[in-house]
Amino acid sequence: MAYTDIDDPSAYFQTTLHTGNGSTQSVTNSGNSDLQPDLIWIKSRSEGEQHSWTDVIRGTDSQIHSEGTNAQSTATNSVTAFGSDGFSLGADGLVNKNNITYVSWNWKAGTAASGNTSGGTAKAFSSSSNATAGFSIVKYIGNDHVGHLIPHGCGAVPSMIIIRDYANTRAWTVYHKNTGNTHYLALNTTAAAADSDNVFNDTTPSSSVFTLADNSTVNNPSGTYIAYCFAEKQGYSKFGGYTGNGNADGPFIYTGFKPAFVMTKVTDAADSWTLWDNTRDTHNVVTSMLRADTNQAEDTSSSYLVDFLSNGFKWRSADGKQNGSGNAYIYMAFAENPFVSSTGVPGTAR
Repeated sequence: MAYTDIDDPSAYFQTTLHTGNGSTQSVTNSGNSDLQPDLIWIKSRSEGEQHSWTDVIRGTDSQIHSEGTNAQSTATNSVTAFGSDGFSLGADGLVNKNNITYVSWNWKAGTAASGNTSGGTAKAFSSSSNATAGFSIVKYIGNDHVGHLIPHGCGAVPSMIIIRDYANTRAWTVYHKNTGNTHYLALNTTAAAADSDNVFNDTTPSSSVFTLADNSTVNNPSGTYIAYCFAEKQGYSKFGGYTGNGNADGPFIYTGFKPAFVMTKVTDAADSWTLWDNTRDTHNVVTSMLRADTNQAEDTSSSYLVDFLSNGFKWRSADGKQNGSGNAYIYMAFAENPFVSSTGVPGTAR
């Protein structure tokens, strides 16, 4: 069996930079492959401003913000089009303020599906999914039933699911395989993982559905939800955990590929979700850190240092956000290129 089915990860995930012009512009992805994004996550780097998440299911100009709980906002001049190799912007200040620098993280889904959920009163769902890359975007309506089953379309068991009731004021809810089906995290806060059986019903997702209990953040009958589902694909994506050592010679985390993007969260303490990529920093040490749970601008402090290596990443600082002594962490990572290609060609370090 081949080590990876995805020799060019940029066909499914890309990080792109742009500078705002206060008017309109087209942003072109910079990877080896053209990528028509289905999820676009934009954050200003040089200014403290909200995160903007836009996807093909909710449509253009529809923003939700990972640092907050407000319902979806509609701005007719934010992301105005999903292009064949990028996206178009209007003059909205969250995504295109004059002379402000931005980063966007872009994922490809692409295969449309719709139908009804099961487990309690059937509710409509629609989705866009990519089984090759193990990614899907699912819109569903809550039914307040313990055991509500939501088809996800990933083609494999999701390792991470990020859920938001975008029509109402509610928190973000995150499932991660390392915190398990008994716990959940909130993307919009620094809170540690919480134990609850009324979120994911103490049930691990299957290769076709994920299961919900009756917590309002994931399954209220008045809620309209969007779920971003990620299944692990060898050589392309990795979802796991590690223990910090509180040392500048920090732990090495094996992914099986050279990372293009890493997000981490301490799970047994309160601290931020941290975001790193290989486009804002093209050489080691990687120093440019953003936080998913705050609108703060990019931080390049020497307290936050990581090396992206040919087969994983290694912490070079001891801050509690990513490497506190004895603390437990989760991560999600996507590849720049696999450690070994499908033809046996090894990857290289930075």
